[in-house]
Amino acid sequence: MHRVGVIGSTGIGQRHAKGIAGIAASAQVVTVCDLSTEALDGFREKWGETWPDLRTYTSHGDMLEKEKLDIVTVATSDHAHAQLVVDAAQAGAKGIFCEKPLATTVEDAARMVEACEQAGTRLSVDHTRRWLPLWNQAKSTIDAGDIGEVQYVVGSVRGARAMLFRNGTHAMDSICWLAGEAQPAWVVADLETGFEDWSSYRGDGGRNPASEPGAYGMIKFTNGVRAFYAGGSKTTPGPKFTTEVIGTTGRLVITGNDKATLFRGEVAEVVTAETWEVSGIEAGVQDLVRAVDEDCTPTSNGRNGQKVVKILVGFLESQAAGHTPVTIPEGRGVA
Repeated sequence: MHRVGVIGSTGIGQRHAKGIAGIAASAQVVTVCDLSTEALDGFREKWGETWPDLRTYTSHGDMLEKEKLDIVTVATSDHAHAQLVVDAAQAGAKGIFCEKPLATTVEDAARMVEACEQAGTRLSVDHTRRWLPLWNQAKSTIDAGDIGEVQYVVGSVRGARAMLFRNGTHAMDSICWLAGEAQPAWVVADLETGFEDWSSYRGDGGRNPASEPGAYGMIKFTNGVRAFYAGGSKTTPGPKFTTEVIGTTGRLVITGNDKATLFRGEVAEVVTAETWEVSGIEAGVQDLVRAVDEDCTPTSNGRNGQKVVKILVGFLESQAAGHTPVTIPEGRGVA
């Protein structure tokens, strides 16, 4: 039975707990940590009947030292992930499920991945589309060659929360995934008006949309695929996400999370997917536990998450350099 600790007890942290509750035969939440005692009380109220011996902490260091956890999930603000993940790995956690983005700097992402690899810890990042059935069916359609060889990908994110490090990280990971998981070679970008001096992350952890920019950019991958990212403006209407993958013989358009269309020439075919019993964040948490049990790589692993951080930070650096291309060598940080 895996001993699980949740760091961050509101909102998404509750969904982490729900994922663990769905695999009660192999894992249980024994402890939860939050800076807010009120939030901890809310977590206990929600999950006290499921785990009556649940212990609460306001210090993650105390929790890690005293509880000897197998699995740790991290559901804190965007810029607070790094030290929590490093500390959990060094405390002996076998698996860590971290919210997206993995980090807000290249250096933090590198030390998180390095700490987990040195400790033999499985690290998974919550890029949720990797656990949604329609997106997986779309990926299978591409891999089966139904649009030929992928040439380029266009990913768009819209709405009030079209922030680069918030919803943008989901769109960027989807681009990387559907483009074939190659490393980015270079990027060029232009940030939302009003953020011209944003050369490094200065947001508030993902709370206020006004605290960080939307962005537009291009990515050239080492496998030759080009990608175009349109993140904004924040006044654009839904759907929140649209992704188009263009190949040599066709194209695939994914709209939101529930519609995908395959085009061969002018002929359109609706892509359907089987219903999953568990999907989304809860499935991601369970996937991490499975990876620990089977000693395999999680579906959305730490290096996938690190790649996204490199691209996002590369966008900021391109803006600061006057919208010029920024090289992203494979060896930057811990590749």
